[in-house]
Amino acid sequence: MGVFVFLPLVLPLTAWPIARLAEQHLHPRAATWLLSAVAGVFAVCSTLCLALLMVVGTAQLPGNPLPDGWSDPEVREAVPSDEVAGKAAIPALIAVLAACARVVWRHQRVRRRAERALAGLPATPVAVLPDESPYAYALPGTRGRVVVSTGMLAGLGSAERRALFAHERAHLVHRHHRFLLTVQLAARANPFLRPLRTAVVYTAERWADEEAAQAVGSRRTVALAVGRSALMSRGAPATLAGFAAMGSVPRRVAALLGPAPAGRIWPPVFTTVGLAAWGAAVGTTASALSSANSAVTLVVILHATTSV
Repeated sequence: MGVFVFLPLVLPLTAWPIARLAEQHLHPRAATWLLSAVAGVFAVCSTLCLALLMVVGTAQLPGNPLPDGWSDPEVREAVPSDEVAGKAAIPALIAVLAACARVVWRHQRVRRRAERALAGLPATPVAVLPDESPYAYALPGTRGRVVVSTGMLAGLGSAERRALFAHERAHLVHRHHRFLLTVQLAARANPFLRPLRTAVVYTAERWADEEAAQAVGSRRTVALAVGRSALMSRGAPATLAGFAAMGSVPRRVAALLGPAPAGRIWPPVFTTVGLAAWGAAVGTTASALSSANSAVTLVVILHATTSV
């Protein structure tokens, strides 16, 4: 294993440049897919390596239920500074698992609360709640629904309403909640992945903005809808409108008032964003190979020590 077991813990730093540049130079759809995939792979690899270190650390604890061969000196020698790294990995992995479990629990709790709020209403694609507080959000599920309050609808014109509905439907159609949940879990698994979470929150909103602009045929109308919705929602009481996170509103409005983004999936190599994308790709590959190498090495060592 050697130092390879530590690499997946720090290699997410290679994705920091692309986290920012993808927002500016890639189509929001491509940026969301790229950043979510990179964050997911990095998170899995770093969590796996924490688990491998925990095996070494747990085997050193007195009274542990693991086979005696797992505390063999050969096992400890596979990890540099095994005394410190192994034992430190135990609370670290517990903290990661607890944080991820809390994210999933909160995600499910918000969805259940939103579904209870819609109980008794007709099962239509759009649910209008009689509430003066302005909010709108996409509620995912088997039959996803767009939920909007009368307070939000009252502050928008007819064209802006169409833009709002198109925006929220895009969230449902493209399952944006899955991307957001992926990067939220990744950020809990490794704090170095937080910039990717922030970027995906923005690019997912921009993706929905671009879908809405195509649906209504006017980028300016969507920009007005985004701006007015944000102004009305500011100062509103905390509600289930967390699903309607507006992202960076000034940047979104500026992007909508500019030309439509290029639809390229991967940037040219010899550009800043291209180099950043390849850097993240190399870092992701190295993380996957390092974690796989460490896992296979430890399994082989454990098998050898327990079969003697």
